[in-house]
Amino acid sequence: MNEALLRRLTPSVLAVLVRRGADFAAAEDAVQDALVEAVRGWPADPPRDPKGWLITVAWRKFLDATRADAARRRREDLVDEEPPPGPVPAVDDTLQLYFLCAHPSLTPSSAVALTLRAVGGLTTRQIAQAYLVPEATMAQRISRAKRTVSGEGVSPAPARPGARGRFDRPGDVATVLRVLYLVFNEGYSGDVDLAAEAIRLTRQLAAQFDHPEVAGLLALMLLHHARRATRTAPDGSLVPLAEQDRARWDTTLIAEGVEILQAALARDRLGEFQAQAAIAALHADAATAEETDWVQIVEWYDELARLTDSPVVRLNRAVAVGEADGPRAGLAALAALGASSTSSSGKGNPLPRHTAVAAYLHERDGDLATAARLYAEAARKAPSLAERDYLMRQAARLNTRRAR
Repeated sequence: MNEALLRRLTPSVLAVLVRRGADFAAAEDAVQDALVEAVRGWPADPPRDPKGWLITVAWRKFLDATRADAARRRREDLVDEEPPPGPVPAVDDTLQLYFLCAHPSLTPSSAVALTLRAVGGLTTRQIAQAYLVPEATMAQRISRAKRTVSGEGVSPAPARPGARGRFDRPGDVATVLRVLYLVFNEGYSGDVDLAAEAIRLTRQLAAQFDHPEVAGLLALMLLHHARRATRTAPDGSLVPLAEQDRARWDTTLIAEGVEILQAALARDRLGEFQAQAAIAALHADAATAEETDWVQIVEWYDELARLTDSPVVRLNRAVAVGEADGPRAGLAALAALGASSTSSSGKGNPLPRHTAVAAYLHERDGDLATAARLYAEAARKAPSLAERDYLMRQAARLNTRRAR
């Protein structure tokens, strides 16, 4: 079986059924049943038109399920509307699925799972393995998401670049991009490379939807992915950006990312993903860590803060200020951030890496005792085991230097 072909055809077949009037949940079930039939029959008798075969079988599966379900008898008139056999028009409705799977009624985790299933063509087992949850749990999450989308009564009209309609209203593109970015940030686990999958899906979206922020996200993914091989040591420990072997960065991905970014920026419709990609491009452009253009990076963080007003962005900006203007300037920026982003109870700063940034800036300023204490404190708050181990090693390194 050509699994890649099935995965490529799945979203367009699903979109055809939805366009014909099937609700999302029933259409997705019918497509899955058709895929089972394909796995059984294609090796011995491959069809001449795989997409047409899948559409025909999936539509019949949907009609069979409609007839069998007493609660859906009102849909039985769809039997008379079955299109005649023949070539399938070369129309790609996948774009509809992106917006449907990123419906605002869904939680981020449900939107991600539904996108991977409906658009990415991954199995429930693969998605469950990637997110390290039981398959039954993921199946329930996807099932609830399908019911939620179906319950909204969404009936998508054909979407196309430049169209105005349900799938191109303000906020829709941003929601789709955030879902894809969540997929990308999961990286790699199990037998599914989610970072590569996110890039594949974003390429697909960019090919169908002419939007500078879609291009900005694709550029950002490519620029980050270019450094992937150098982010961890052979033992799995984290390697910070300044210590990565830049000779091992993927220059092909970097060149592609920069080219896509430049074309997006030329349209003068700046968005947060374009600004993030510009920062990543400046890091990629530096032959060594010492040659990084931190002044320009600070300027891009200023733009990004204006666009998002995000405490995380301002935290990263403090690091950039510390590199551009010296650690005390960075600590001043960090102090201003701390004053504006403490929790409502007044008990400390809620940003998970705030303490680690403070430790780094204090170390650069020569205050090793404070830096060591803050590194150890940051390790206790670390969101991952690898990050915790890295911060503990930094604290131990400084304590060893102080003891000499």
